[in-house]
Amino acid sequence: MSMFDTFGNSSGTAVRKENTLKKLARMNAALRHQEPDRVPISDFFWGGFIERWRRELSLPADANPHYHYDLDWIVTVPNMDPWIRPFEVLREDADEVVVKTGFGAILCKHFEFPMPEMRAWEIDTFEKLEAARFDDPRDPRRFFAAGDNQIAGVGDGFQRNSPPWFETVKSLWPDFPVYGSIIEVSECLTRLIGQQNAMMWMAEFPERMGAVINRIGAYYLEMAKAGMEAGAGLLDGLVIWGDVAYKKGTFMSPRYWRQYYKPWVAQITAAAHARGLPVIYHGCGNVKAILSDFIEIGIDAYNPLEVKAGMDMLELRRQYGHSIAFCGNSNIQIWEGGDLDTIRREVLHKLNAAKGGGMIFQSDHSVSSAVSGHTYDYIVKLVREYGRYPLELAEFDEPM
Repeated sequence: MSMFDTFGNSSGTAVRKENTLKKLARMNAALRHQEPDRVPISDFFWGGFIERWRRELSLPADANPHYHYDLDWIVTVPNMDPWIRPFEVLREDADEVVVKTGFGAILCKHFEFPMPEMRAWEIDTFEKLEAARFDDPRDPRRFFAAGDNQIAGVGDGFQRNSPPWFETVKSLWPDFPVYGSIIEVSECLTRLIGQQNAMMWMAEFPERMGAVINRIGAYYLEMAKAGMEAGAGLLDGLVIWGDVAYKKGTFMSPRYWRQYYKPWVAQITAAAHARGLPVIYHGCGNVKAILSDFIEIGIDAYNPLEVKAGMDMLELRRQYGHSIAFCGNSNIQIWEGGDLDTIRREVLHKLNAAKGGGMIFQSDHSVSSAVSGHTYDYIVKLVREYGRYPLELAEFDEPM
């Protein structure tokens, strides 16, 4: 039985569950800086966490946190590899696998470690980068065909032949607000040439590198448009993946970012807004120097606001008011510590930023395998209890 058979009406057109429409209204109200019934909550989960959560809570082998807790939104990723091709397996044994991907990156995935190691890249000189030409950003295989791709396949887990993106979106649509996603130039360069090469070549060849950035920016703008067209009627928003910062600041000068990177983020955002889709920008690290630029662009919400990089949602709310929504900023290191009193203080303290709307509750990165299943269960219950409007945060209430 297909999803359309399960949730169809008499005309055969798919319809959404009433509860899903409530979640969508909740998300959209929060992003418009209105107070919905309660603060939306979701997260990004490592595969290692999900296995631990199932084991510790004695859940079935196919249990999924999004469904188990009826979380408020979910993000999906199409094939964004510059070259659409199967992984080339260079070495594989019981402990690890080494593959070359559609980014031309050689990755080692050791099965005991949470994330892969980038060891080398096909594009290892600036001249090769200038000469590189990619597959069609609108190739239908990105959206409608199964296959290997780096972002979906090599991360905290390892997966071959990822399912078609459109089928994934279609299967989730009855139950969740579904966001599509696209990388921007910085995320592409990290996978295509590595961050060290990217920063070195920006310094050595600033104008020529700027021309490359503009070419890649136009490429992913076109892919974003194609993805939104492919998912038309099924997407509720768009995530832009764009890490441009580390613990102390941006990888490049704010001036250089504004000249070359910002215009493409702005155009992707405008393309999404033209289709009625809100935009959440995901960028790790300390972005205080350019946060006002994201506000100017019209980004609806910023994620993940890493605490260890000095990002504080309450401080930013007091500084910027309700000019941008926040998605994240609950300290994952506190979650990993497992002390329930400390976790309660952390959760209720951060919920102050939800006054007047403008907040989606999530971790300040993603839920790692160092977080216990019981801890996450407790956190969801806290947010559901204390995140109802009007907010009553007990001794942790603060003026905003």
